[in-house]
Amino acid sequence: MVSLFKKLSVAQKISLSFIIVIIIGSLLLSLPIMHYDSAPATTYLDHLFNTVSIVCVTGLSVFSIGDVYNGLGQAVVICLIQIGGLGLVSLISFSYYSINQRMSLEQQEILQSSIGNNSSADLRRYLFRIYKITFAIEGLVALLLMLDFIPRFGWQHGMFNSLFLAISAFCNAGFDNLGSNSLINYQLNWIVNLTIAFAIISGGLGFRNWMTLIDTMKSWLKERPHRFGLVKRKLRVQTRLVLATTAIILASGTALAWILEWDNPETIGSLSFYQQGLISFFQTVTMRTAGFATIDYTKTGHAANFIFMLQMLIGGAPGGTAGGVKLIVTAIIFLIFKSEFLGQTRVSVFHRTIPSQLIKQTLTILIFFFTILIVGYVCLLEFEPDIDPFKLLFEACSALATVGVSMDVTSHLSTESRWIVMALMFLGRVGPITVLISLRQKIEKTIHYAETDLVLG
Repeated sequence: MVSLFKKLSVAQKISLSFIIVIIIGSLLLSLPIMHYDSAPATTYLDHLFNTVSIVCVTGLSVFSIGDVYNGLGQAVVICLIQIGGLGLVSLISFSYYSINQRMSLEQQEILQSSIGNNSSADLRRYLFRIYKITFAIEGLVALLLMLDFIPRFGWQHGMFNSLFLAISAFCNAGFDNLGSNSLINYQLNWIVNLTIAFAIISGGLGFRNWMTLIDTMKSWLKERPHRFGLVKRKLRVQTRLVLATTAIILASGTALAWILEWDNPETIGSLSFYQQGLISFFQTVTMRTAGFATIDYTKTGHAANFIFMLQMLIGGAPGGTAGGVKLIVTAIIFLIFKSEFLGQTRVSVFHRTIPSQLIKQTLTILIFFFTILIVGYVCLLEFEPDIDPFKLLFEACSALATVGVSMDVTSHLSTESRWIVMALMFLGRVGPITVLISLRQKIEKTIHYAETDLVLG
């Protein structure tokens, strides 16, 4: 077994590691000791589905976490969310460092693939910074939530619920232990909404970008330049592109959700101007693969839900806790269109040229991602002829993009459909490019043919 594992590729080892964690987690959560005595009857498939969603930090669930799992079960859920959010391989590698064991080049390669680091230089420092950032943000979020939860639930439950939500939000998991309505009961609570939104955005920015921002801030405090442009030039191109794309998506998504739902009395139509803005902003943030909900998506209009699906597919930044095709892929697609529309010979951003190999990888990721989405959606249509096709598409996008919101479909799916949704969640978390690499042969052949000319339209 060990020799067989060694023969696997890097991507295959990452995929297998997630599968092992899912199996162990589902077995633990299916134990009666993890459940309330008054919990409704459940099957192993129910727990397996939830565990896949938990480890893949998706948020889809066939039953409420807070209604079935007791304190011990919820503690296991927190651990599984943290493992899924940070990446199982980075946890293992962190353990290697903690006991002062030297890592082989192969182990470093596996780790870099899982955490989005493309440099082997000072990998130990990179790992420790990931955990410092994670625990600092999760701790801050938990403390802010305690301001509301401790008076509401008491010290013990208030602190535990705050920690649960902080970890779930930063890891973009979308799970809560507050009941079956997600955060709908807190839709007008500014502390809860803005704190959770901050955690979601932080987890979706990517660890490398956080490190760049921290280093740039330290440099700014030390040198104190008089112009902001000097600080901006210190940021990596990728960080600048992620920040710009994030700001554009958040602003445009909030505006579109607001415009499309402002007159809908079943969602935000009866609320004040500022309350409508808060809820619209939160939906745009949570659609970035987080999965929390402060409105009922069965009551939102089709136009708004379609916009939400597009936001799901975009996702967050590479090397973070979010899913989707990633912000960089979306930005490159737009830059390709812009370059072709303006008649430019090369694709560029911030006065830098994007390599053709990167463009090919972008298109490959898109094709693979949407192929999986189409296949999964067609299977759901076949197995669920009595469910609204639009709702099934919403469910498929939510699963593959590891978002976790639903139009009240998940608990009504057949056994076959649940397996399809689990597959979508797994593929969405492991990542299209990781799965694609695992299926490729190691031998690469380069063949040069004569060029040809094709008519596109």
